[in-house]
Amino acid sequence: MESALAKAYQGNPSLNAGRAGVRAVDENVAIAQSGYRPQVNVGASIGVQYLQTRSGSSVSAAAGATSTGASTASTGTTGGGTAGSAGASGLGGAAAGATTGIGTGTAAGGLANTGTSAGGLASNTAGQAAGGATTTNDVTSQVITSNRTTRTTYLPSSASLTVSQTIFNGFQTDNSVRRAESTVYSQRETLRFTEITVLYNAVQAYMNVLSNTATLELNRNNVEVLEEQLRQTRDRFNVGEVTRTDVAQAEARLAGARSQVSAAESTLRTSIGVYRQNIGVEPRQLAPGRPLDRYVPVSLDAAIAIGLREHPQVVSAIHAVDGAEAQVKILEGQLAPSLSLQGSLSQLYDQNGPNQSFFVGFVGGRLNIPIYEGGQTYAQIRQAKETVGQYRIQVDQVRDQVRAQIVDFWGRLEAAKAQVIAAQAQVQANEVALNGVREEARVGQRTTLDVLNAQQELLNSRVNLILAQRDRVIFSYGVVQSIGQLTARFTALPVEYYSAKIHYDQVKDLWFGLRTPDGR
Repeated sequence: MESALAKAYQGNPSLNAGRAGVRAVDENVAIAQSGYRPQVNVGASIGVQYLQTRSGSSVSAAAGATSTGASTASTGTTGGGTAGSAGASGLGGAAAGATTGIGTGTAAGGLANTGTSAGGLASNTAGQAAGGATTTNDVTSQVITSNRTTRTTYLPSSASLTVSQTIFNGFQTDNSVRRAESTVYSQRETLRFTEITVLYNAVQAYMNVLSNTATLELNRNNVEVLEEQLRQTRDRFNVGEVTRTDVAQAEARLAGARSQVSAAESTLRTSIGVYRQNIGVEPRQLAPGRPLDRYVPVSLDAAIAIGLREHPQVVSAIHAVDGAEAQVKILEGQLAPSLSLQGSLSQLYDQNGPNQSFFVGFVGGRLNIPIYEGGQTYAQIRQAKETVGQYRIQVDQVRDQVRAQIVDFWGRLEAAKAQVIAAQAQVQANEVALNGVREEARVGQRTTLDVLNAQQELLNSRVNLILAQRDRVIFSYGVVQSIGQLTARFTALPVEYYSAKIHYDQVKDLWFGLRTPDGR
């Protein structure tokens, strides 16, 4: 049986799935620990920006004729939306001009020409020159407008590094780690309960195959005995010692025995399937099972005391209370001020136009003081406190269930012990009775029906003995299971023990990494 339990411990799917679940829950501690560490982010952006600008200008020009003079100076202005222009030129002298709305030109030793225009009309006024003559002509002004379009394409881009570190958050991170650890411990106890259940189911499957195999052999042997009994009855009928009724009774018993063989075969096939489900291999040459009496407490009170203290369901419920209390502290921390430190470095290119570059560095703190959030946090805190009360009540409920289970298995074990003794005595008595009835039937003092009844009673007593012996073994394991000690380590199974703590220690303080400790 120890070999079968070792196979179940190593390869049972339910147990392996529970171990994977514990490994997944271990990561909750690493997730909670991340609240102590800084958060670093790198960002970058780039884009294309197109800019088109359009500018316009207007020029005023005058058409006319002047003559006479060694030199000429011309100055003009335009009003009503036109721009003025002025100029001066001279031969053998100096000239000057200005754009002041009214143009004035002066030249020495030559002819001067002065003109003004308003609203698109221009007139020439005679200028004064030394040693010369002056002429005046009326002219018409023209406005020339020019537009200029500029197109520019550039790539605005930026790169930034941001670091944020929480300084204080109302001890929410501390309590989150505590809650995660409580969840891990609770899940470990759930895994231990799964291990206990798997091993106990394996014991039941093992003993059921043994008992069903023995029952099938008894029924087959009973068929052989009844076939011989029918043959003898027919021989006696042929010589006139018995009647046709005796032959019919023997035939009926034989048919019933063959029916029992078919039922026993079906039961055995079912138990083999359950064995394969729990242990993972087909049963081959199973050795007799032995009770686990060396691990059974000496008294019922001792068993109850151990169970209430060590049963995994009780311990798991206690850890669940610790996790619920930590949740209350986390929610209360949301009402406390929070302080964080932030720093950033940014490099900016062409943000407002081409050929521009900026570098920005920032370090600062952020303080957040919650005043009122609509009452949501207060309601969540009250809800969490009620959950704590619920989990505490569930601890008492689990203890009552464990106590009842221990008492149940203890009573079944005591009954199985008594049944084994009674069944052994019953088999011995029925063997003696069958031999006596057969001898009496030979001399005519017993009928064929008496012999058949004695044979059936012996068969029943032998089957009862097998079942009592099976229950004796199963319920001894059941008592150890009910107190929470039916584990591979406690029963010293010849197998490498699984330790959930190894994976926990490997991942709880990891800062980074995508691969699991086993390389996936």
